[in-house]
Amino acid sequence: MYSIVKIRDTVRVPPKALAEDIDEAVLKIAREVYEGIVDEDIGVIIAVTNAECIGDGKVIPGDGGIYFDVYLSLLTYKPILQEVVEGYVTELTEFGAFVRTGPIEGLIHVSQVMDDYINYDPKTHCYVGKESGKRLKLGDNVLARTVTVSLKNSVANSRVGYTMRQLGLGKREWLKVDLKAKEKKEKKKSTKEKKVEKK
Repeated sequence: MYSIVKIRDTVRVPPKALAEDIDEAVLKIAREVYEGIVDEDIGVIIAVTNAECIGDGKVIPGDGGIYFDVYLSLLTYKPILQEVVEGYVTELTEFGAFVRTGPIEGLIHVSQVMDDYINYDPKTHCYVGKESGKRLKLGDNVLARTVTVSLKNSVANSRVGYTMRQLGLGKREWLKVDLKAKEKKEKKKSTKEKKVEKK
């Protein structure tokens, strides 16, 4: 989930940046320091959108920089358990599909791609459902539900797991296939019930 988070911190402005507008210098330094950081509580910091200085800066003897207390507005992304997200397939392997949602790439294990037996074709880098005929390939846009989240100190070390087995998840065109299969199943069931009633 994307959100705007406000935090309070102290930013050191070095002497060479004092010639610039202080608000712009503080914003530039905050962006260098914060963007790309992963925090367990707020998620991945994508961007520092605003920096507002609180009062005058402080000078520390022996240090040429000035320290400013600031309020920072951060654009963050934090995966939430059970959240349905939209992403695109970046890689397909024998064990699963990697899907990028925002700044994080997560894994959909092969058993969670679809409610069907899957064949993986390494030549075309494509999954094909044995009974349904559904296909998943590189670059496909998908809807997935977040089932595991483990945020570490960096995006590369963080792990997110997704599933696409439920109705309505996966590629958008899969919904039509799923609804047809559901209708067919219900029709079969009602026909069976009518036969039982006649006996």
